[in-house]
Amino acid sequence: MSDEFESADDVIKRIFADGTSSVGLQMASSSERTRVLDETVFPQPSRTRFIAVANQKGGVGKTTSTVNIAAALAKAGSRVLVIDMDPQGNASTALGVPHGSGQPSVYDVIEGRKGIAEIKLPCPDFETLEVVPSSIDLSGAELELADLPNRNYLLRSALHAFLTETDLHYDYVFFDCAPSLGLLVLNALCAAREVLIPIQAEYYALEGLGQLIHTIGLAQSTLNRHLVISTILVTMYDRRTLLSKEVYDEVHEHYPSIVLETTIPRSVRISEAPSFGQTVIAYDPHGAGAVAYREAALEIAQHSEQALQLIDDTRKNEG
Repeated sequence: MSDEFESADDVIKRIFADGTSSVGLQMASSSERTRVLDETVFPQPSRTRFIAVANQKGGVGKTTSTVNIAAALAKAGSRVLVIDMDPQGNASTALGVPHGSGQPSVYDVIEGRKGIAEIKLPCPDFETLEVVPSSIDLSGAELELADLPNRNYLLRSALHAFLTETDLHYDYVFFDCAPSLGLLVLNALCAAREVLIPIQAEYYALEGLGQLIHTIGLAQSTLNRHLVISTILVTMYDRRTLLSKEVYDEVHEHYPSIVLETTIPRSVRISEAPSFGQTVIAYDPHGAGAVAYREAALEIAQHSEQALQLIDDTRKNEG
């Protein structure tokens, strides 16, 4: 009899340990899921992962996913650096760092006036999370740098110099990209080694996904041959609608090896957290949104060696 019935805790642990599906977890209470996450050790990558979070379509949860995955990984013990490459500075806002016009920002890094070590700021909510803030001043960088021969590699050079000089080891470096395909995004794609694509669970997102993957392919062939698309995250998922399931199933059918099993639900708490200068991980740690992002972060952590191997394979193939 004992072999046929499991307690709720046993079911949660069994499903969670697989690292392959969050369906059972989504049916469990947020408090139980939080408890399991708190007890789970997130594996650390064997070397730094450089991940650009990109989607040319706005409103898909790109910045929200950047800051909350970064916060979730930091909460789990990873050292994380977020580089805000969007002139709107929404990632800087959500991570609680100042980024007004005229303040030191990634704009100064791109222009070569300051190094990343002089600009980065600690996130007040997480000890191992640091931010290179953006500002509205960054919006003029594309025109100012357009004629430079190395204009696509300015961020990569600055980041390489910083990581060479610092005594700190970062497990993850995230680049929050603007919803465009301009010079700033190209700088992020050249500095990154992986791309994480968040897409909204709606029909038009599928069309945009194909276009985005094509564009990233062009960047791979001309600017950064070692760039790989390692992760797709479905956001704004509504389990009550058939459309959300159909969108997820279609994405999973086309990209089974990189789409996360965890989906991010629609959540008022996720949306309102930045107005308090916080991620939802800090603002509503036991809520459905925070738990989902922590589960997504765990999946990303569990897939680290697979992603790093994919990068290594691209280098071998090139050789």
